[in-house]
Amino acid sequence: MLAGLDTDARPAGPGPLFIAALGVLMCFGPMAIDMYLPALPAIGLAFNVGQDKVQWSLSAFFLGFGVGQIVWGALADWLGRRRPVAAGILLYGIGCIGCSLTNDIAHLAVWRFIQALGACAGPVLARAMVRDVFGRDRAASVLSLMMLVMGVAPMVAPMIGGHILLIGTWRTIFWVQAGFVIVAFAGLFSLPETLPVARRQPARLGGMVYAYVRLLRDRRYLGYALSSSFIYGGMFAYVSGTPFVYIELFGVRPENYGYLFGINIVGMIIVNTVNSRVVLRFGTDRVLRMGCLLAALVGVALLGFAITGIGGLATIASALFLFMALTGMIAANAMAGGMSILPEIAGSASALTGALQFVFGAIAGSAVGSLANGTAVPLAGVICACAIASTLFNLVLVRRFY
Repeated sequence: MLAGLDTDARPAGPGPLFIAALGVLMCFGPMAIDMYLPALPAIGLAFNVGQDKVQWSLSAFFLGFGVGQIVWGALADWLGRRRPVAAGILLYGIGCIGCSLTNDIAHLAVWRFIQALGACAGPVLARAMVRDVFGRDRAASVLSLMMLVMGVAPMVAPMIGGHILLIGTWRTIFWVQAGFVIVAFAGLFSLPETLPVARRQPARLGGMVYAYVRLLRDRRYLGYALSSSFIYGGMFAYVSGTPFVYIELFGVRPENYGYLFGINIVGMIIVNTVNSRVVLRFGTDRVLRMGCLLAALVGVALLGFAITGIGGLATIASALFLFMALTGMIAANAMAGGMSILPEIAGSASALTGALQFVFGAIAGSAVGSLANGTAVPLAGVICACAIASTLFNLVLVRRFY
């Protein structure tokens, strides 16, 4: 199945179809994470475990998604983009089947880790393909457009998951996720290879390791990577904590959770639409800095609402709407900036940033579960801390080089 995927053809004037196909590959994360969010309380009941243990399955996925990107990024700079993506899609499908058949929370976490190892190949290499074709500011614009395509997945996925629970069980959700393999292969086979053989890195372990060392030694790259990683931490705190805050604290029905989740994705789509245009005028760094500052202000407001209880669900959901709207803009600009530092190893740069994002996501999600006390304060506190840290790393490591 992997044969015939290695061609040196490069897209001539990539258009909407190219961006849409890459958007499909970017959807693995939202599809694998968001669709089963409404089922988290049900999984806890099925296995007779608490919120902290249910969130093992989320943290395991975040870790697998992060660690796997390190491997796929290095392989993609050696083998090209398409063959590693195909292998990842197959591994993702195997993980979906394992999740649907498991009988305890520990094994569910293991299969989620495997599912994530495969799922992360699509997004990391889709981003690298953008950098293969476009310059930095244009890449930031295109990444924002891809996030518009990707935005449909987190909007629809939890709604689908909630309604699946009306006619099936949480296991049914993983069988539906497995069906995404067909869609992903359709998107992959519509894409040409964007990394010619002449531009590929030698297949040496030392060279792969050195590529990551070069990135970690670059202060500006770290500024971009940590800015986006902390904002991802806040985003995954939202993903991890809102099913319990909305469903258990505020009494939202599981089938309606997806609508609250989807509203936030509308905000992300609006902001990414604006970002795809303003970044070409004002530049990646300036727009990124503004996004981080706004996210920090929203995080402080969110924590204030959670502590005081003013407005209840309405104020909490409104603040989360604003925070989530900003995450896509920050992630797109930070990723474009990070991949521009050493463009000859854009695959490794994309992979390392993605790995850090999901590792931070795993830590933040676990923190929300560990601190859970039946209120929205742990969720709001983790998001606030992540937003402030994102801003500080941007100002210290990126801004000083303007």
